[in-house]
Amino acid sequence: MGADNSDMAVLGGSGEPEVSDSLRTFGAMVQALREHAGLGREQLAESIGYSKHTVASVEQGRRLPDTAFVEGVDRALGGTRALLAAAQHLGRQPGLAAWFRKWARLEATAITLYTYECRLIPGLLQTEAYARTLFNNQLPPLGDGQIEAQWTARAERQRLLRERPNTEFSFLLEEGLFVRRTGGAAVTRELIDHVLEVAQWRNIEIQVMPQVRETHAGLDGPIQLLETAENRWYGYCEGQRGGLLVSDGKEVSVLHKRYARMRAQALTSEDSVSLLQRMRGNL
Repeated sequence: MGADNSDMAVLGGSGEPEVSDSLRTFGAMVQALREHAGLGREQLAESIGYSKHTVASVEQGRRLPDTAFVEGVDRALGGTRALLAAAQHLGRQPGLAAWFRKWARLEATAITLYTYECRLIPGLLQTEAYARTLFNNQLPPLGDGQIEAQWTARAERQRLLRERPNTEFSFLLEEGLFVRRTGGAAVTRELIDHVLEVAQWRNIEIQVMPQVRETHAGLDGPIQLLETAENRWYGYCEGQRGGLLVSDGKEVSVLHKRYARMRAQALTSEDSVSLLQRMRGNL
């Protein structure tokens, strides 16, 4: 999937998640057409190059399909273009802010994903207790249904780490994110345990940026970078009330250079694990 026609698209608007039946309706169409063709989920998944879990998530209305998925399913199930037409009306994804959805669609099939965070633990690494602490303290306050929708969407996104073993993930995390103890000591202990577990997976690299650092290439804020299956790179920068999707090659190059410098400035993966283990022991 490509970006907007502009090189840098501001994805603005309310951060409140939307809930819609459109995903469930689209998913039901995919399932009906698949069953009519006599294919199982695994067979369809193999024919379009996605996991059977992704097919299941789309059919159950839990995942917004990207363009490549829709086109692949349409070809595999007769080429009627009915799914392509229906997909044009998919504009909502439960639990995700409107300005984040375009990035989430790219993220779902990325082969490389880099994330630097200085404000909070990235959503892909959050535990449920940590995430719910963030939701419960959001302003304006969220209702119970909104909180549940946000956690459901976040948990669904986290499947990327488990379902895409060939995707390279890199996370640069500020030491202060753990020192802050968001949610309290118990929540932080669980969070560190989770991050330490994920750090053992061979396609995931986690580095900690030490609290004391005389030079720092990321002082302008969080950075996310991804590479698509077509080897095209995109960047994403998020603020208080909106996000910026970056597709211009020169701008993405600047973000790449900053991220590369921070990887050199941060602790190595091994030293990061040691630091987290010490922090865990001190809680």
